[in-house]
Amino acid sequence: MEFLTEFGLFLAKTVTLVVAVIVLVSAIISAAQKDREGQGLDGELRTRKLNDRYRRLKEALEARLLDEHELKRWQKARKKARKAEEKSHKQQAKSSDGASEARRQRVFVIDFEGDIKASDTDSLRKSITGVLSVAEPGVDEVVVRLESGGGLVHSYGLAAAQLDRIRSKGVTLTACVDKVAASGGYMMACVADKIIASPFAILGSIGVVAQLPNFHRLLKKNDVDFEVLTAGEHKRTLTVFGENTEKGRQKFLSDLEDTHGLFKEYVSQRRPDLDIATVANGDIWFGKRALDVRLIDEIKTSDEYLIEACERADVVSVGFHHKRSLPERLGLATTAAIEHTFWRVAGAFRNQKLQ
Repeated sequence: MEFLTEFGLFLAKTVTLVVAVIVLVSAIISAAQKDREGQGLDGELRTRKLNDRYRRLKEALEARLLDEHELKRWQKARKKARKAEEKSHKQQAKSSDGASEARRQRVFVIDFEGDIKASDTDSLRKSITGVLSVAEPGVDEVVVRLESGGGLVHSYGLAAAQLDRIRSKGVTLTACVDKVAASGGYMMACVADKIIASPFAILGSIGVVAQLPNFHRLLKKNDVDFEVLTAGEHKRTLTVFGENTEKGRQKFLSDLEDTHGLFKEYVSQRRPDLDIATVANGDIWFGKRALDVRLIDEIKTSDEYLIEACERADVVSVGFHHKRSLPERLGLATTAAIEHTFWRVAGAFRNQKLQ
């Protein structure tokens, strides 16, 4: 234990030194590149055809299950089938006049992982802008794989408004929830024409919450005055350091109730068959229970839905990726290294304790 303690201290000092050097280098590089900021694109729209991905997974497993002779026959048959498919596509392209023949449906897949500030909204906005420039209303579909436990009202309101753009263009929107779409996350999900969730996904939490500490009594005990000066009766209702009044609390609660009312109206407009009085009490429901109260439309994982979609459509994953500067990349690498080192040391201590 003494050795591990000393080793841990040495490792901590080393990591601290390395981080300090990286921060210094990053600051120098950032200053040198400052004049280049704002030039060019701030990221790129990346696409990946999921039909090919699922096909490669299937083919890789099939190849593993065959012996040497069967594998050779299978490879020849696959090569022949691909040539026939390519030939068929070329013939269709030549014979088609580009207008009279209907093309295959396309399903665009967009991922959204929400934090308390819905930070992924900017990438969502740009991905949707790109998709809507090519999607055909009434034919194509957008699938949003949504994971979020909610957060700030205005942030998730904007994220939900981005999804509203899809429906307003007449493009079918499907929301897939594998883990959680609660509060602001459900505000986004309810925009979809159809909500699909896995058996134990968390849905609902249609409510509004606000909490803050108050240090007034602590400051008063130590003879510290804190004054809040405002112009306007409701400019500040509750404060962290000042003395809160009952009138301020009632106004704050009134604002929460009003926000909750807007939330319920938003959900009701997009899911009119939902008994909003039953589900808008802030409670959550797991997959099957959410289906019973009509918060969702079907129990299914996103993988199941997309694999089935590959049989009828070209399924394309779309995502906007921001360009990261060298200091940002160094920062991410440093964070990952520190996290990895921490868990290695913690694991060593734990193993020593178990022994």
